[in-house]
Amino acid sequence: MIALSLAEIAEIVGGQSCDIPDPAVTVTGPVVIDSREVAPGSLFAAFAGERVDGHDYAQRAVEAGAAAVLAARPVGVPAIVVDDVVGALGALARAVVERLGTTVVGLTGSAGKTSTKDLIAQLLQRKGPTVWTPGSLNNEIGLPVTALTATAETEHLVLEMGARGVGHIHYLANLTPPRIGLVLNVGSAHLGEFGSREAIAQAKGELVEVLPEDGCAVLNADDPLVRAMASRTKARVLLFGEAPEADVRGEKVRMTADGRPVFELHTPTGCSDVTMRLYGEHHVSNALAAAAVAHELGMSVTEIAEALSEAGTLSRWRMEVTERPDGVTVVNDAYNANPESMRAALRALAAMGQARGADGGRTWAVLGQMAELGDASLAEHDAVGRLAVRLNVSKLVAVGGREASWLQLGAYNEGSWGEESVHVSDAQAAVDLLRSELRPGDVVLVKASRSVGLEKVALALLENSTEGEVAGR
Repeated sequence: MIALSLAEIAEIVGGQSCDIPDPAVTVTGPVVIDSREVAPGSLFAAFAGERVDGHDYAQRAVEAGAAAVLAARPVGVPAIVVDDVVGALGALARAVVERLGTTVVGLTGSAGKTSTKDLIAQLLQRKGPTVWTPGSLNNEIGLPVTALTATAETEHLVLEMGARGVGHIHYLANLTPPRIGLVLNVGSAHLGEFGSREAIAQAKGELVEVLPEDGCAVLNADDPLVRAMASRTKARVLLFGEAPEADVRGEKVRMTADGRPVFELHTPTGCSDVTMRLYGEHHVSNALAAAAVAHELGMSVTEIAEALSEAGTLSRWRMEVTERPDGVTVVNDAYNANPESMRAALRALAAMGQARGADGGRTWAVLGQMAELGDASLAEHDAVGRLAVRLNVSKLVAVGGREASWLQLGAYNEGSWGEESVHVSDAQAAVDLLRSELRPGDVVLVKASRSVGLEKVALALLENSTEGEVAGR
């Protein structure tokens, strides 16, 4: 964070200094919400959670080097006390970003946010110092914490924005007002919370509504609900996608034998070929979105294509492909799941299996619940199970309770798999099954919503296999 005195911070957030002997003391380190991450000169933001109250760790944070604590009550050590720590953190982020004058890129969408954010970060790093959201810290706490890591040298601030309801994106975008706003898609993620895709579109479109007149709304030409957001912004509109009218367009899209996208990238300044290191056709749209942002910020088509061809994953458990020494390939895509990303991952698995030919191993889909789908949950899980059969996935392992049974039922009804699909109770049961049955050459996809914790399956399968080669990173 840029250096600010405790007195300045107290004024920005409207807080009261408490137990601060010298208000001129400067915060020079990061703003952190975990006392274990405190560095000398940090500001520790104390939150009262359901299980842990950060205020109980205030003294530990100061002893570790924090200059002070941002707190909701006096804590016996130097603190700035406010009524609402979340609101104060947001106010501090906004003030810092305004002082910096860095170019802010905000992005949202139902699927692909984190992967696209990682691609944008890797492209813009070639232009200058870039700060981006780590992992999926895209809420009212994670976003300002990320923004506050920017320094005077930061040229680009790339911020992922999530929503749990109408108004959330509007709140986040006003904390760190973007000049470029990217909307990827409107899908089924969080359908149970929003009620309809139209309601999801209403929420996602809040991002383009806050853009200034000299800003740029980057919209998906292939998604009608996103494309319609052009009428909701006063900013200039830049379209990306495979549609002929897209300003940044992918043509001659195809997949390599092992499931990596290849395409011609067309921008208003020319065209160039891209061969991605990432796996799955869904990354074409992600790459085109990132390319549109990079084009808007002045990168040439040649620079963009080169960067996309070299880009890997920056966030864990997103199509993380590792080949074990025994020839078994584990695809860890267990960070999260929705119907769109589940279908994309299954297609990537099928392509990887086909690349190995008739003499290759089997493909295994280890799948769990897709959360927050509401009344659409049964139909969506059933559809994913059916798709696994249509793609000729060799084995389906459905992990968990009711939703997992729907996955298996869909597969059974589509293809009468019988022994080719199995329902197991939990991650450990899946690990036990796989360890007993995997053979050299097999490919295993692991995917479910974050709450299921299926990354445990992938990590267990990779134990004692550290010498395996990780692809796409």
